[in-house]
Amino acid sequence: MAETVIPAPKPVTLPVAGSDNVFPVRRVYCVGRNYADHAIEMGHDPSREPPFFFQKNADNLLPAGQDFPYPSLSSNVHFEVEFIVALKAGGADIPVEKALDCVWGYGVGIDMTRRDVQDVAKKMSRPWEAAKAFEASAPVSALVAATETGHRDQGAIWLDVNGDRRQSGDLNQMIWKVPEIISELSKLFVLAPGDIIMTGTPAGVGPVVSGDVMECGVNGIGTLSVKVV
Repeated sequence: MAETVIPAPKPVTLPVAGSDNVFPVRRVYCVGRNYADHAIEMGHDPSREPPFFFQKNADNLLPAGQDFPYPSLSSNVHFEVEFIVALKAGGADIPVEKALDCVWGYGVGIDMTRRDVQDVAKKMSRPWEAAKAFEASAPVSALVAATETGHRDQGAIWLDVNGDRRQSGDLNQMIWKVPEIISELSKLFVLAPGDIIMTGTPAGVGPVVSGDVMECGVNGIGTLSVKVV
């Protein structure tokens, strides 16, 4: 058997709540402006236009229990709490009515965004990678199996900073629901076991600074606490 010419990267995994098992991660997909109030907040029309997607890298995930290091080359870093979907199966052109068969479980995470870097990229019509896919830019809770929670299409989603509520919404406010997101993604990419989907954020996004503590959750799914350092 051939050997790697350099040490192989460690596989990326996320903990499973109440278990010593882990969930192996392949790709991380994100849905943009999937709550009407957030679309308005960001200066866009919240009408049900086709969803758009971007990606983070698997190794951008920051498992629960670790601090978020404030990134260099930015002075305006925002939180965006998100409902997380973890896939156990995939494929291309998945019908909406079959989409939930692909779901292994759920979690809660934060899409950390270098807003100043993103604003410059938008003005110059450049990609967002530097604003979205930087180190530790996706703090994520332990995952919980759908067999334990059921498939959720409603439930409070929230985020506090230093004990003050900043974001508050409900999963039923998503413009594109989880089965639709999976189906639409599968038209653009071949989905596979290990894929993670961050499904968008409600209104109220804002900045954090070193020393802040972010606490967030999705009712019936889990919570996450992250300190900014």
